[in-house]
Amino acid sequence: MSRKSISVYDAEARTLANRYESLEFTRVHGWLLPFLPQTRGAALDVGAGSGRDAKGLLGLGFEVVAVEPSAGMREEGKRRHPDPGLVWMDDALPGLDSLVSQGLSFDLILVSAVWMHLSPEDRPRAFRKLVSLMKSGGILAMTLRHGPPEAGRFLYEVSADEVERLAKSQGVAIVYGGTEPDLMGRPGVTWSHVLLKLPDDETGALPLLRHVILKSDKSSTYKLGLLRAVSRIADGSPGMAMACGEEMVSIPLGLVGLFWIRLYKPLIDGNLPQNPKNQGTKALGFIKDSWRALTLSSLDLRPGIRVSSQDSNALHQTIRDTVETITNMPAKYMTFPGKQVAIFKANKKRTNRTPVGEIYLDEAYLRSFGEMLVPVHVWKALARYDAWIEPALESEWMRLMEGYLEKQGREADPRVMIRSMKWSEPSRDVSLVKGIGQSFLSGNRLYCVWSGRRLTEKTFDVDHCFPWAAWPCDDLWNLFPAHRTVNHQKSARLPSAKVLLNAADRIMEWWNAAYTSNDNVSLKKRFYLEARGTLPIAKISGLFLEDPLIPLEKILEGISLKRLSLRTDQGMEEWNGPSAGHEKGWGEG
Repeated sequence: MSRKSISVYDAEARTLANRYESLEFTRVHGWLLPFLPQTRGAALDVGAGSGRDAKGLLGLGFEVVAVEPSAGMREEGKRRHPDPGLVWMDDALPGLDSLVSQGLSFDLILVSAVWMHLSPEDRPRAFRKLVSLMKSGGILAMTLRHGPPEAGRFLYEVSADEVERLAKSQGVAIVYGGTEPDLMGRPGVTWSHVLLKLPDDETGALPLLRHVILKSDKSSTYKLGLLRAVSRIADGSPGMAMACGEEMVSIPLGLVGLFWIRLYKPLIDGNLPQNPKNQGTKALGFIKDSWRALTLSSLDLRPGIRVSSQDSNALHQTIRDTVETITNMPAKYMTFPGKQVAIFKANKKRTNRTPVGEIYLDEAYLRSFGEMLVPVHVWKALARYDAWIEPALESEWMRLMEGYLEKQGREADPRVMIRSMKWSEPSRDVSLVKGIGQSFLSGNRLYCVWSGRRLTEKTFDVDHCFPWAAWPCDDLWNLFPAHRTVNHQKSARLPSAKVLLNAADRIMEWWNAAYTSNDNVSLKKRFYLEARGTLPIAKISGLFLEDPLIPLEKILEGISLKRLSLRTDQGMEEWNGPSAGHEKGWGEG
């Protein structure tokens, strides 16, 4: 949508919202209802306007993301439909860049009264983006407006034939087409309805990954190492990904190197061979003097960490050596089946300078090494199916090491291999947040974010918003003060969208008191770096990589998107809030 069109919607948001809301969702989209998938998963409303349709989809049982580029319309939508199940995003066709980089996929995508705002030149790109966001077997519903625009407006002509041509070019099937008059009675205005479905074989990403893991030639474990590093980034650090053109996602090359080191360090420390040669670490191109000088543990090698000047030079050079190996070896030789085309494209920077003093492992620093481009369909598969891809990677990696050990006349110890292959997660440690919370207890200024109850020394607990059992993460944004009884009720369940919305103000009050207004600069910076690195927070216009500050509302938006992913892709059980007797105002302590 053009900036001119967006400005019109901003200026007339209230009037336009009143018009849209005068028609009920079921009346406007009654044609669509018979085609909805039996299992209500995730739905995307592109050009959501006042939120009428998004609210209607929510009422049908979908989890809904509402995309709207007009700030005025978004505010109207949030005011009229303040439902916790609606996640609003500032994004627009033809790119949908912020949304694509999140790795989300949808069972239903609705594009209603939007297509006529896109120029014919932009539509092929926009259509490809929409298809890339569809789940296997998912549907795309489009309503096309025909006829004259209102005075002072400009609309492009649209046709169902054009949509059909675009569908054929992307292998998408048209399953329904129809027309109807304008429900508002505007002279000369009619509407076409088009329903499209993505075949169940989807993009071929999973067969491609299976080929890389199980069938491609391997003279070392390098291909598996690269694929596993990218997979871990897709699962754990999607906030550092950004759309690059139409078909690629860009991730910091330094982050790939950092995760590579994190994967290989326990293996090297355990004297496990990574190729058939009996030469120890001499045959591994990334093991140089800087690696041997590295004193950091695997747990220290993660985004958001501050590295002291004592260790910064060794780590920086190790990442540089690792990036060199990745670029020249697995990134170059991991190709599509039957082709000499690399799956991942590594663009290494040559101007990266050795830092002086301490460094922060933030996005700006990690991008200073360059970028790695990942095909969108592969990125989405890694983000959605990491829980299933990871075991296959580990199994094949251990099979290779067993073969290498046998060739070297050494006996494999399965316990050592299993321990060394395990992805190093931080131990469950909430002591820092516990200490911060206790500092508020003396002034009776600490409250349970879920119930609003005032906490005491006996009732104060620290809760993981996203349960540790399903998604191990001790980032500061994920740890909340909670009443001990409420925390036990919540257990290892995911807070529902409604619970998250009800707690939003208390969550932001806690973040502000504990971190963003804290005099401890390092703590404040850590909070922002962890949120930006771990959560799928949309890139904010005017916010530079060097500036870690993020509006707290955007961090909440990132939590909502991650919650949606955990709910729809992993099927996590939801928690619907504190039981009776634990609502705000019920007693003290």
